[in-house]
Amino acid sequence: MHHFDSKAVEKALPYPLLANALAQGLQQAIEAPPRSHLTPNHDASCVLIMPAWRPHQLMGVKLVSVWPGNNAKGESAVSGVYVLISCDNGHPVAVLDGTALTLRRTAAAAALAARRLARQNSRTLAMLGTGALSVPLVQAHVEVMPFDNVLVWGRQASKAHAVVAQLQQQGIAASVATDLEQTLAQADVVAAATTATEAFIRTDWVRPGTHLGLIGAFTAQMAEAEPALMAQAQVFADSRSAVLEKGGEVFQAIQQGLIAPAAIQAELAELAAQPEGHWRRDAQDITVFKSVGFASLDLIAAELVYSAKA
Repeated sequence: MHHFDSKAVEKALPYPLLANALAQGLQQAIEAPPRSHLTPNHDASCVLIMPAWRPHQLMGVKLVSVWPGNNAKGESAVSGVYVLISCDNGHPVAVLDGTALTLRRTAAAAALAARRLARQNSRTLAMLGTGALSVPLVQAHVEVMPFDNVLVWGRQASKAHAVVAQLQQQGIAASVATDLEQTLAQADVVAAATTATEAFIRTDWVRPGTHLGLIGAFTAQMAEAEPALMAQAQVFADSRSAVLEKGGEVFQAIQQGLIAPAAIQAELAELAAQPEGHWRRDAQDITVFKSVGFASLDLIAAELVYSAKA
């Protein structure tokens, strides 16, 4: 059985290759039942189990542990592992670092959507948020699109400076942004990945023609952008069913009667089946890609890692 730690996972998943693998892999049949949510301690800690498979090929199962109390002890609150199983004989064939796998596939999916939906002359990327996804999201976007400038905004300036320093070490032209309204006024593409429970992206701050990737609000109660923005934008989802169930701003916009479920024009598999510019109606339209994650993305990424075992 093969083992891939975080460095091996990252090495096997360069973003252009991964984005193309997601685009192609989503065109093929993958079975993925709803995730299981277990609370072994009967408290806020939980284990999430997310399986997906291709019959007679490979099955993948991601185990994610969420232990909020770890933060007080200086330990990671979220950890994960991914197991690949042969559908021919049922034997495990590989174990992968689940955290690295999730970060890479989430960033690549958002970048793939941006490549399909953003204006082709987009040159400025705004990264809103300074958490674990911030650097992968910037890396993925700049590797699949020709950005000249990256702005990083966060609630804590020290964290924004740390993200920018890391990006600059990688040769990415990044700078700290302090004013969110001004940042949005400059951005062609926005990637938001925060744990915000109240919207901080105001509808009137998003300029016409912007592409907005909303990646952080992954529950029905969370929101990064005002739900009202959904009524003024072309709305897309990574997974239509998942976003309708728990997709933050989109869920809330539907609940408030601002949009109907049919407002989601396409999901990632449909986006990936078409060339750049197919879905954007006009250069002045705002496009929104709402991401909450789904198990098929993990399986496609894990297959790509496993294929590099030799």
